[in-house]
Amino acid sequence: MANRGPSYGLSREVQQKIDRQYDPELEQVLVRWILAQCGSDGGSAVAQPAPGRDGFQQWLKDGTVLCRLINSLHPRGQAPVGKIQASAMAFKQMEQISQFLQAAERYGIAATDIFQTVDLWEGKNMACVQRTLMNLGSLAVAKGDGLFVGDPNWFPKKSQENRRVFSEDKLKEGQSVIGLQMGTNRGASQAGMTGYGMPRQIL
Repeated sequence: MANRGPSYGLSREVQQKIDRQYDPELEQVLVRWILAQCGSDGGSAVAQPAPGRDGFQQWLKDGTVLCRLINSLHPRGQAPVGKIQASAMAFKQMEQISQFLQAAERYGIAATDIFQTVDLWEGKNMACVQRTLMNLGSLAVAKGDGLFVGDPNWFPKKSQENRRVFSEDKLKEGQSVIGLQMGTNRGASQAGMTGYGMPRQIL
């Protein structure tokens, strides 16, 4: 893929606005979680990235860390990414990123919450990469399958379904009750009302 030069004018303003959405504090949380999570997969230790947005992007750019991360969230023998290898070739790096994205979607991340391969590879939208990883961490905590490693308080809790089951008798009972939003006619009468257009009678 050809290297792009610096942006100018409106393109530059848009890029600066996207860059401002990047959260350095969230970066630290994600790095801590990824190091802890990938350290539990039995492979060699993952190196610490250089601090900052560019360091974070370079750390994830080849896709190996991401693939190890998603594999560590699955039971042994059920890893979604079979072969992970570091490569300097652009197409190989992008292929591994897309393998991670497909596995993340199968894991339960909504398609609207997943970044595009170029967002990471070109470093154009690292804030979106952060959001995807944060959603992945929240989902891993919510699953409660024992595969999450780290502090669950690092991620916001996902809302969970609270299904209620009512018996047939209880449902029929509810049909005979008039809801208060429909109003009430208790105590209503036409006493004191006069015909339309007639003056009110004061006795």
